[in-house]
Amino acid sequence: MEYKSILIKDTTPQERKIIVEESLNCGDPCESCCACGGLEIDYQQYIDGKKELKELNAEYQANYMRGSCKEQNNQSSCSL
Repeated sequence: MEYKSILIKDTTPQERKIIVEESLNCGDPCESCCACGGLEIDYQQYIDGKKELKELNAEYQANYMRGSCKEQNNQSSCSL
């Protein structure tokens, strides 16, 4: 399904649920999917109208970068 906008203000909760399911290919066999927990992004906040997708993705990316810096033994190149 194609949407003119995926912003919370332009969609219903049901449409947001479909957007998430379609983008994560929900319905495929779970063995080939990491969407429900592997990504650690709480898409329910988007479905409930609390946070936009871009906010959730930015938070995930920021947390991922912080984790990468920690793995590099806190080298000075990590200034997050």
